[in-house]
Amino acid sequence: MHADELHPLPAEARPRERLSMYGAQFLADDELVALVLGGGRALTRARDLLTANGGLRELSLAMPEEISACVGVGRAGASALVAAFELGRRCEGRKLGWAESVCHPKQVADFVRAELGARQQEHFLVLGLDARQRVRQMRTAGIGSLAQVDVHPREVFRPLVRAGMHSAVLVHNHPSGDCEPSESDLRLTARMVEVGRLVGIPVLDHVIVCDHDWTSLAARGCMETLVPPPAKL
Repeated sequence: MHADELHPLPAEARPRERLSMYGAQFLADDELVALVLGGGRALTRARDLLTANGGLRELSLAMPEEISACVGVGRAGASALVAAFELGRRCEGRKLGWAESVCHPKQVADFVRAELGARQQEHFLVLGLDARQRVRQMRTAGIGSLAQVDVHPREVFRPLVRAGMHSAVLVHNHPSGDCEPSESDLRLTARMVEVGRLVGIPVLDHVIVCDHDWTSLAARGCMETLVPPPAKL
C-alpha cells in the first residue's frame, strides 16, 4: 500500500484544491500531471511517470504506449496526457494570428517553437506569406537526423507555387540547443534564395529555432547579399 493511501493528503495540500486556491501556475509539475491523470493515487503515479521519463519535457515527447506502460496509468491516462501536451503545443503555436503580418523574426520563432522546439530530429518548415506578409501556409519540407536535414527545393516551392504564395520564410530546428547556423545551413539558404528568385517567390528569412532561443539569418546579416532589401522582415 502506498504512502498516500496510508496517510491521505490534507485538503489544502491536494492538487485540485491548490489549483482552485492559488492557480495553475503555482502547482508543481507532478501536481499538474496528477490532475490530468485523475483517480486514486494520482500524485504517486504522476511522480512515477516523471521519474521514469526523466522529467516533464521528456514525458511530453513520450508515445502513448510508453506512458501506459507505467504501473497504474493505463491507456486512458496516457491518452489524456498526450492530448494535454498536444493542446499546449497548439496553443503556443497560435501566437501569430491568421490576419497578423510578420514584422519580426521573433514572431516566426514564437509561432513555430511549439512545433519544433522539443523535436529530437531536425525538421524543416516552410511558411508561405501573402502580399501583406501574413502566414497563409505552413508545410514540413523535410525531416532529418539529430544534426542535419536534407531538403530539395522541389519540396519547398511546389506547395508555395500551387497556393500562389507571395513570399516565404524558412524555419528549422537544432535539437542540440545551439542556434548557431552551420555552413550547410548557409549553403542551403543560398540555394533556396536562388530558386525563389527563379520562381518569383522571394525567401525573406531563414529562422533557426531551439528550445529557448532562435536565430534569424536575415537579422544577423547572413542574407544581405541574397535577399532584396525591401523584402526583409
